Amino acid sequence: MQEKPNPSPVRDAQEAANDLKAELAKLAFEAPPEPLHAGARLRNYFLTGLVVVGPVTITLYIAWYFINIVDAWVKPYIPRIYNPESYLPFPIPGVGLLFAIIGLTLIGALAANLLGRSLISAGELMLGRMPIVRNVYQGLKQIFESVVTASTPSQSFQKVALLEFPSKGIWSIVFVTGEATEQIANEIPDRDLISVFMPTGMLPPSGFVCFVPRSSVMPVRMSVEDAAKIIISAGMVNPETQARLKDMVAKTRNGGKPPAQPPAPMQAAQ
Repeated sequence: MQEKPNPSPVRDAQEAANDLKAELAKLAFEAPPEPLHAGARLRNYFLTGLVVVGPVTITLYIAWYFINIVDAWVKPYIPRIYNPESYLPFPIPGVGLLFAIIGLTLIGALAANLLGRSLISAGELMLGRMPIVRNVYQGLKQIFESVVTASTPSQSFQKVALLEFPSKGIWSIVFVTGEATEQIANEIPDRDLISVFMPTGMLPPSGFVCFVPRSSVMPVRMSVEDAAKIIISAGMVNPETQARLKDMVAKTRNGGKPPAQPPAPMQAAQ
């Protein structure tokens, strides 16, 4: 067999030089980007401030608006002797809301007693004899009961899923609420039905309650909070968008440099 010629020292030096150039080019390519210029940094500062201040401002405005509405409704019914504004030269926001909370708590405590339940039953019996008022009262009562019971973990949304709606190839986010009721399941005994809630865009309280076959629902590995954010923001805010915003804030704090990554775990020696 013919032996392979031994590589010459010159060739070894050239290969070593080429390897060194390749490593230097790789290090230059992987070097962190240069800091942002003043204009880009100011823009990031402005966007970061907008992200921080915007939600807080809107939340405080909505809370202030709600407090003023409740005060306007409740304050006229507060006796003058119990109203602190009767003794002070300036109005106190939230007094009406405080009295409303106390009043609702007392009514709830009264309704939990035998006497309170008897009075409520008598009142519902009277309303049940009025043709139009009866329908309005029963509908409103069901809505409030649904809202209150939905706040408990046993009645809350169980998981997020996708449903092919409104046409084939188009998927909508739905919340699985539980099994179909016995009355509905008995009407369609050959189908395994579940109940889902389909919100309508940016108005989460409104939507459609659908009973669909279990096989037509595709579960999604997503929390209910993330799905609600996507629906309320019309798809503009999602987990990926939040990750980019956090990265932008981190870059702004680091002077335009990307956030430091945790060191990779060392592999065990073979």
